Amino acid sequence: MPRPIDYYFSFQSPWAYIGHKAFRQLVEAHDLAVNYKPVLLAGLFSETGGLPLAKRHPARQRYRLVELQRWRDKRGLDFKLWPKHWPFDARLADGVVLAALAAGLDPEPYLQKAYPAVWEQELDLTDVAVLTRLANEAGLPGEKLVAQAASDQIRAAYEQNRQDAMAADVFGSPAYVLDGEVFWGQDRIELLADALKSGRGPYRPPA
Repeated sequence: MPRPIDYYFSFQSPWAYIGHKAFRQLVEAHDLAVNYKPVLLAGLFSETGGLPLAKRHPARQRYRLVELQRWRDKRGLDFKLWPKHWPFDARLADGVVLAALAAGLDPEPYLQKAYPAVWEQELDLTDVAVLTRLANEAGLPGEKLVAQAASDQIRAAYEQNRQDAMAADVFGSPAYVLDGEVFWGQDRIELLADALKSGRGPYRPPA
């Protein structure tokens, strides 16, 4: 049977976008069953001691821009460092993933459309028409899912993901949780690959 892995992310996160293709290659190579868990980053940051970008020291902000360029080259991507419609409220865009899951649909084709829509095409992922079109292009019922994404049911699922993230010691995006072991950041994908290849048990913090 496929081995489950929890995938915490938000379309707000450039790092989730940068690592997604490499993560999907790992999923396919190791027959993983992905539990897609979009999560509101502001809530995680505030509760785990992280700072939103605008409140970080200028040195950290400058270094982030250097790192984005390094990983853009490393992953062979072409994206804007400051997309036109970023930062943005990702609740609705993330909610489409949850609505697809609630309907028993695979959200992955939508992720493959939505990530570059933000970072490469500079589209507005708070726009209902944009989200509907992206979902439709992914072969999903866009109008239905976008409408459902704003529902109380989906807001509750989004909040549950935040609580699940806190319980799992997840504090940022992306995070990949395998057998309870957290791999935070797309730059840990190679370490995740090592863990899968070795078949080792999960590492835990010392008691």
